[in-house]
Amino acid sequence: MELKNHKLECETCVSHLKGIFCELSHDQLSPITNQKVTNIYKKGQSLFVEGNHPNGIFCISTGNIKLTEQGNDGKETLIRIVTKGDILGHRSLFSEQSYHATATAMEDTRACFIDKSFIIGLIKEQPSVALKVIEKLSKDMGAAEHRLNSMHTRNVRERLAELLLLLKESHGVDEGTRTKIDLRLTREEMSTMIGTAPETLIRFISEFKEAGLIEQEGKTIFVKDEGKLLEWTGCQL
Repeated sequence: MELKNHKLECETCVSHLKGIFCELSHDQLSPITNQKVTNIYKKGQSLFVEGNHPNGIFCISTGNIKLTEQGNDGKETLIRIVTKGDILGHRSLFSEQSYHATATAMEDTRACFIDKSFIIGLIKEQPSVALKVIEKLSKDMGAAEHRLNSMHTRNVRERLAELLLLLKESHGVDEGTRTKIDLRLTREEMSTMIGTAPETLIRFISEFKEAGLIEQEGKTIFVKDEGKLLEWTGCQL
C-alpha cells in the first residue's frame, strides 16, 4: 500500500522543469496541485499492475520505477526504467487500453496521481501540455522501435554497450575520470533488457572490464571509456 504524503506543490517540485507542465505559469499550476494526490511508494511496491484499467496518469517527482511485462512462461522482462520528471500510464489511458506492464518502485519513490477527467480537460485547455504529451508519446514509440531493431540487428556485446551508454546518459554521476551509473539493477534485470541469459551478460561484463571500458564495485558499474563503448555499439547514438 502506498503511503500518502503532504500535497506537493507543482511549482516547487524538483522535477517540475523536466515534466509536461514545465511551461505552465503559477496560476495554471495551482489547480493541478489542488487536484492531484501525492504518494510515496516504498521499494518493491507497485504503482499499477499489468492488465488493470488506468484511471489517470502518474508524474514522478523522485525515485526510479521499472516497467516489467510477464511472458507466457511466467518470466518477467524489464522493458523500461522511468525516473524523475517522467509520466506513467499515459499510453494506456489515452488509448483506453489496460496497462501493458507493471510499474514497480526500485527505491522509495514520490509520485503524483492525476485522474483521467482532469488531465484530459487540462490537455484541451493548455496546448503546451498537449504538445508535451505528444512529444512524450513520440519518444516512447521511437525508443520501442529502436529497441526492437537492436534486438534483431545487433549482437549481445553491441546491445550491452548501448545499454551502458543509455544508463550513463539517464543515471550517470560524473566522478572525474569515470561516470557512476547511479542505478541498482540485478544481472537478471539487465539481461532481460538486452535479450540474453544472465550467464552471458556476466561474461560480457567481465570482457568490458578487462578491456578497460568499465569498472565495477560491488553491484555498481562505472563507465571509464565512453568513446570505446560507443565504438562497440556499432553505431552512433
